[in-house]
Amino acid sequence: MKFSRTTQTTTLRGYGAARRWPMLRRLAVSVAFATLASGAAQAQTEANPDATSDAAEADLAIQAQPAGFWTGLWSRQNLLGDMGGLRPWLGQYGVSLQLTETSEYLANLRGGLARGGAYDGLTTATLQMDTSKALGVPGGLFNISALQIHGSDLSESHLGTLNTASGIEAAASTRLWEMWYQQSFLDKKVDVKVGQQSLDQEFMTSQYAALFVNTMFGWPALPSYDLPSGGPAYPLAGLGVRVRGQLSHSVTGLFGVFDGDPQGNDPTNLSGTNFNLHNGSLLIGELQYAVNQPAEGDLVRAGGGGLPGTYKLGFWYNTDSFADQRFDNTGLSLANPASTGVPAQHHGNYSIYAVADQMVWRPDPDGARSIGVFARVMGAPGDRNLVDLSANAGIVMKAPFAGRDNDSVGLGLSYIKISNAVNGLDLDHGFYLNVPYGVRTQETALEATYQYQVTPWWQLQADAQYTFNAGAGQNPQNPQVALRNTFVVGMRTNITF
Repeated sequence: MKFSRTTQTTTLRGYGAARRWPMLRRLAVSVAFATLASGAAQAQTEANPDATSDAAEADLAIQAQPAGFWTGLWSRQNLLGDMGGLRPWLGQYGVSLQLTETSEYLANLRGGLARGGAYDGLTTATLQMDTSKALGVPGGLFNISALQIHGSDLSESHLGTLNTASGIEAAASTRLWEMWYQQSFLDKKVDVKVGQQSLDQEFMTSQYAALFVNTMFGWPALPSYDLPSGGPAYPLAGLGVRVRGQLSHSVTGLFGVFDGDPQGNDPTNLSGTNFNLHNGSLLIGELQYAVNQPAEGDLVRAGGGGLPGTYKLGFWYNTDSFADQRFDNTGLSLANPASTGVPAQHHGNYSIYAVADQMVWRPDPDGARSIGVFARVMGAPGDRNLVDLSANAGIVMKAPFAGRDNDSVGLGLSYIKISNAVNGLDLDHGFYLNVPYGVRTQETALEATYQYQVTPWWQLQADAQYTFNAGAGQNPQNPQVALRNTFVVGMRTNITF
């Protein structure tokens, strides 16, 4: 949702017509006041840089409610409805406009760098055009999106953890995010996407993990720390080409070639218009195997009556050069006073990963209540990377209470292992400095969250995170002083305009 590098917003469809604008303005003011009063210091929403959860299934669940369950303002998909007729008019020409706002207030209650809280928010605007309607070109889709990131970064100022607390934390800026064109072929069995893309929208994703707030459940820790600039993922995107093919009813393949460093020679790139092509290439591929997926036109009941699941196996390879994490170009430890200080270089970097999403319980095939589990693991060579293994797993329950078909509750665990090379360098520092020095090993974060669907366009999400061995055993501001475990609580609000 991701955002966390990935942000997650559930989209609900099929609601009544908008009321008149004066009524809307009065109700919008009431809604805004209620939002501020209910969350402590919330504000706006995000646009899921990571990923949305089962919108179609949620649709039918909402439509199954008794007539009049939600009416007028409270039943529409978007807060602004048809925007005075603008949305239907654009739709005639194949154009859709989406505006979302994610705001949250998170507070660290113990440990880390400091106690205290911080607000951050993300506004995402997305414009899409169906070229079949707009230009008479069948199978084409143009997409452009922009981000307005505001607020401050709790993880940097108060935590010092590797498992960053929020997927929408990023440098405050207004920036271009994605801009691409996709064209389908062979009766939509193959499509090609060209342009600036964010990989966390298609690669390494987990449907159930998208519920969580912590960054690492969206764009995982290993690519976040091992790829240059964290890779082409929120809030960055990279130029590239992606090909997707339906290999069979159950198997889908994706392969892409992208810019190896989305920031390149511009360390800030706050506008998102760097368009760098000078720092190597990133190749990424993924196979997806789906089981018991809904048949065509059936959004609720799984085909064959089994419980649906998706399993993914992938890899990435970056062609750039990467510095050794322990030794210099003469073979000495970088901590050795006699070292040149110039790390040895390795050509290329790579990772292999696997993702699994599986529903494990659903008492009624036509009901909303279900339990699903997820797991994601990936590894990389330790000599050139800070992280050589990361993993997360969890369990999510939808419709946990009667009458709350669109709520979700989840418990997730994220694990980050520091490479042996970095661990060895920390030991070397302690030896040569002859002082206590934090030796990084691993860090684990546990998150519990509840997402409450207030209206189809408004969600509130309570969240709590506890991080064990914060900083993986080292204080980033003072390696000689250890960090205490952190405990973060907060509230997020998502609004679709």
